[in-house]
Amino acid sequence: MAKPRIPVLKVTDLSKSYGDHVVVSHFNLEVWPGEAVALTGRNGAGKSTILRCLVGADKPDEGTILVNGEPLRESNPAIRASVATVIDDLDFFPDLSVVEHLDLLARAHGLPDSDTAVDAVLHEVQLVPQSGQLPGTLSSGQRRRLALATAFVRPRQLLITDEPEQRLDVEGVEWLAQRLKAEREAGLAIIMASHDPTLVETVATKTVHVGER
Repeated sequence: MAKPRIPVLKVTDLSKSYGDHVVVSHFNLEVWPGEAVALTGRNGAGKSTILRCLVGADKPDEGTILVNGEPLRESNPAIRASVATVIDDLDFFPDLSVVEHLDLLARAHGLPDSDTAVDAVLHEVQLVPQSGQLPGTLSSGQRRRLALATAFVRPRQLLITDEPEQRLDVEGVEWLAQRLKAEREAGLAIIMASHDPTLVETVATKTVHVGER
Protein backbone atom coordinates (compact mmCIF):
# COMPACT_ATOMS: atom_id res chain seq x y z
CA MET A 1 0.00 0.00 0.00
CA ALA A 2 1.31 3.43 -0.94
CA LYS A 3 2.30 5.67 1.92
CA PRO A 4 -0.20 8.54 2.27
CA ARG A 5 1.06 11.97 1.27
CA ILE A 6 1.44 14.46 4.07
CA PRO A 7 2.17 18.19 3.94
CA VAL A 8 5.68 19.36 4.77
CA LEU A 9 4.10 21.80 7.25
CA LYS A 10 0.70 21.60 8.92
CA VAL A 11 -0.47 24.26 11.36
CA THR A 12 -3.72 23.72 13.25
CA ASP A 13 -5.50 26.28 15.47
CA LEU A 14 -2.35 28.24 16.25
CA SER A 15 -3.02 30.98 18.80
CA LYS A 16 -0.63 33.38 20.53
CA SER A 17 -1.21 36.25 22.95
CA TYR A 18 1.06 38.62 24.80
CA GLY A 19 -0.71 39.52 28.02
CA ASP A 20 -4.25 40.52 27.09
CA HIS A 21 -3.31 41.25 23.48
CA VAL A 22 -4.30 38.46 21.08
CA VAL A 23 -1.80 38.49 18.21
CA VAL A 24 -2.76 35.27 16.41
CA SER A 25 -6.06 33.44 16.77
CA HIS A 26 -6.79 29.92 15.45
CA PHE A 27 -4.46 30.11 12.46
CA ASN A 28 -4.49 27.11 10.12
CA LEU A 29 -2.20 26.32 7.22
CA GLU A 30 -0.82 23.49 5.11
CA VAL A 31 2.26 23.77 2.90
CA TRP A 32 3.07 20.98 0.46
CA PRO A 33 6.24 20.25 -1.52
CA GLY A 34 6.54 22.72 -4.39
CA GLU A 35 4.23 25.25 -2.73
CA ALA A 36 5.16 28.74 -1.58
CA VAL A 37 2.82 30.51 0.83
CA ALA A 38 3.18 34.26 1.30
CA LEU A 39 1.81 35.85 4.47
CA THR A 40 0.68 39.39 3.80
CA GLY A 41 -0.91 42.08 5.93
CA ARG A 42 -0.12 45.27 7.79
CA ASN A 43 2.72 45.58 10.26
CA GLY A 44 1.66 44.17 13.62
CA ALA A 45 -0.93 41.83 12.11
CA GLY A 46 0.86 38.75 13.45
CA LYS A 47 2.91 37.54 10.47
CA SER A 48 6.24 37.54 12.29
CA THR A 49 4.67 35.96 15.38
CA ILE A 50 3.36 33.09 13.27
CA LEU A 51 6.78 32.54 11.73
CA ARG A 52 8.55 32.73 15.08
CA CYS A 53 6.21 30.02 16.38
CA LEU A 54 6.93 27.92 13.31
CA VAL A 55 10.68 28.00 13.92
CA GLY A 56 10.38 27.42 17.68
CA ALA A 57 11.51 30.91 18.70
CA ASP A 58 8.11 31.55 20.35
CA LYS A 59 5.82 28.99 21.93
CA PRO A 60 2.16 29.14 20.87
CA ASP A 61 -0.52 29.24 23.55
CA GLU A 62 -2.66 26.77 21.61
CA GLY A 63 -2.47 24.69 18.49
CA THR A 64 -0.20 22.15 16.85
CA ILE A 65 2.66 22.44 14.36
CA LEU A 66 3.70 19.36 12.39
CA VAL A 67 6.74 19.12 10.12
CA ASN A 68 6.54 16.09 7.83
CA GLY A 69 3.95 14.71 10.23
CA GLU A 70 6.14 15.11 13.33
CA PRO A 71 5.45 17.61 16.15
CA LEU A 72 7.77 20.60 15.94
CA ARG A 73 10.70 20.13 18.30
CA GLU A 74 14.04 21.80 17.69
CA SER A 75 15.69 18.84 19.41
CA ASN A 76 14.44 16.50 16.67
CA PRO A 77 17.40 15.90 14.30
CA ALA A 78 15.10 15.17 11.36
CA ILE A 79 13.37 18.55 11.75
CA ARG A 80 16.67 20.39 12.17
CA ALA A 81 17.91 18.73 9.01
CA SER A 82 14.86 19.56 6.90
CA VAL A 83 13.95 23.13 7.92
CA ALA A 84 16.02 26.18 6.94
CA THR A 85 15.11 29.55 8.42
CA VAL A 86 15.92 33.20 7.84
CA ILE A 87 14.19 35.07 10.65
CA ASP A 88 15.45 38.46 11.83
CA ASP A 89 19.22 38.99 11.78
CA LEU A 90 21.13 35.87 12.67
CA ASP A 91 23.53 35.82 15.58
CA PHE A 92 26.73 35.08 13.71
CA PHE A 93 29.81 33.85 15.52
CA PRO A 94 31.88 37.04 15.93
CA ASP A 95 35.22 35.30 15.34
CA LEU A 96 34.27 33.32 12.22
CA SER A 97 34.60 34.84 8.77
CA VAL A 98 31.86 34.73 6.15
CA VAL A 99 33.34 31.69 4.43
CA GLU A 100 33.98 29.94 7.74
CA HIS A 101 30.32 30.35 8.74
CA LEU A 102 29.11 28.79 5.51
CA ASP A 103 31.71 26.03 5.60
CA LEU A 104 30.70 25.14 9.16
CA LEU A 105 27.04 24.86 8.16
CA ALA A 106 27.77 22.83 5.04
CA ARG A 107 29.94 20.36 6.95
CA ALA A 108 27.49 20.15 9.86
CA HIS A 109 24.75 19.10 7.43
CA GLY A 110 26.97 16.51 5.81
CA LEU A 111 27.32 17.94 2.31
CA PRO A 112 29.65 15.63 0.36
CA ASP A 113 31.51 18.51 -1.33
CA SER A 114 31.18 21.41 1.07
CA ASP A 115 33.94 23.50 -0.55
CA THR A 116 32.17 23.53 -3.92
CA ALA A 117 28.79 24.28 -2.31
CA VAL A 118 30.20 27.18 -0.28
CA ASP A 119 32.00 28.65 -3.30
CA ALA A 120 28.82 28.48 -5.39
CA VAL A 121 26.71 30.21 -2.73
CA LEU A 122 29.32 32.92 -2.14
CA HIS A 123 29.29 33.75 -5.84
CA GLU A 124 25.51 33.73 -5.98
CA VAL A 125 25.02 36.10 -3.04
CA GLN A 126 27.90 38.27 -4.30
CA LEU A 127 29.99 37.99 -1.15
CA VAL A 128 33.20 36.61 -2.66
CA PRO A 129 35.12 39.85 -1.99
CA GLN A 130 33.89 39.81 1.63
CA SER A 131 34.44 36.07 2.20
CA GLY A 132 37.35 36.65 4.59
CA GLN A 133 35.62 39.39 6.59
CA LEU A 134 33.92 38.99 9.95
CA PRO A 135 30.12 39.43 9.89
CA GLY A 136 30.33 42.53 12.09
CA THR A 137 32.24 44.37 9.37
CA LEU A 138 29.57 43.80 6.70
CA SER A 139 26.98 46.34 5.65
CA SER A 140 23.35 45.61 6.57
CA GLY A 141 22.59 44.49 3.02
CA GLN A 142 25.60 42.18 2.99
CA ARG A 143 24.56 40.68 6.32
CA ARG A 144 21.15 39.96 4.81
CA ARG A 145 22.80 38.20 1.89
CA LEU A 146 24.88 36.17 4.35
CA ALA A 147 21.73 35.20 6.26
CA LEU A 148 20.15 34.00 3.01
CA ALA A 149 23.36 32.15 2.15
CA THR A 150 23.14 30.19 5.40
CA ALA A 151 19.82 28.77 4.16
CA PHE A 152 20.99 28.12 0.60
CA VAL A 153 24.18 26.28 1.60
CA ARG A 154 22.40 23.48 3.47
CA PRO A 155 19.86 20.76 2.57
CA ARG A 156 16.24 21.75 3.14
CA GLN A 157 12.71 20.62 2.48
CA LEU A 158 11.09 23.69 4.03
CA LEU A 159 12.25 27.30 4.04
CA ILE A 160 10.71 29.70 6.58
CA THR A 161 11.67 33.33 6.09
CA ASP A 162 10.44 36.71 7.35
CA GLU A 163 10.69 39.55 4.82
CA PRO A 164 13.72 38.08 3.04
CA GLU A 165 13.81 41.14 0.78
CA GLN A 166 14.79 43.41 3.68
CA ARG A 167 17.76 45.67 2.89
CA LEU A 168 18.21 44.24 -0.60
CA ASP A 169 18.36 46.63 -3.55
CA VAL A 170 16.07 46.25 -6.57
CA GLU A 171 18.53 43.95 -8.33
CA GLY A 172 18.87 41.87 -5.18
CA VAL A 173 15.10 41.44 -4.82
CA GLU A 174 14.84 40.35 -8.45
CA TRP A 175 17.63 37.80 -7.92
CA LEU A 176 15.96 36.51 -4.74
CA ALA A 177 12.58 36.19 -6.44
CA GLN A 178 14.02 34.08 -9.24
CA ARG A 179 16.08 31.96 -6.82
CA LEU A 180 13.10 31.18 -4.60
CA LYS A 181 10.91 30.49 -7.62
CA ALA A 182 13.47 27.98 -8.92
CA GLU A 183 13.70 26.33 -5.50
CA ARG A 184 9.93 26.07 -5.28
CA GLU A 185 9.69 24.60 -8.77
CA ALA A 186 12.32 22.03 -7.72
CA GLY A 187 10.05 20.90 -4.87
CA LEU A 188 10.99 23.10 -1.92
CA ALA A 189 8.14 24.13 0.39
CA ILE A 190 8.31 27.82 1.33
CA ILE A 191 6.46 30.01 3.79
CA MET A 192 7.41 33.67 3.91
CA ALA A 193 6.13 37.01 5.07
CA SER A 194 6.72 39.79 2.58
CA HIS A 195 5.66 43.33 1.73
CA ASP A 196 7.26 43.21 -1.73
CA PRO A 197 4.69 42.71 -4.52
CA THR A 198 7.32 41.48 -7.00
CA LEU A 199 8.56 38.80 -4.64
CA VAL A 200 5.04 37.64 -3.74
CA GLU A 201 3.86 37.58 -7.35
CA THR A 202 6.93 35.71 -8.60
CA VAL A 203 7.33 33.16 -5.83
CA ALA A 204 4.01 32.51 -4.09
CA THR A 205 1.54 29.87 -5.19
CA LYS A 206 -0.80 30.96 -2.40
CA THR A 207 -1.26 34.20 -0.47
CA VAL A 208 -2.70 34.30 3.05
CA HIS A 209 -3.78 37.67 4.45
CA VAL A 210 -3.09 37.87 8.17
CA GLY A 211 -5.14 40.16 10.41
CA GLU A 212 -8.22 42.26 9.82
CA ARG A 213 -8.94 43.34 6.29
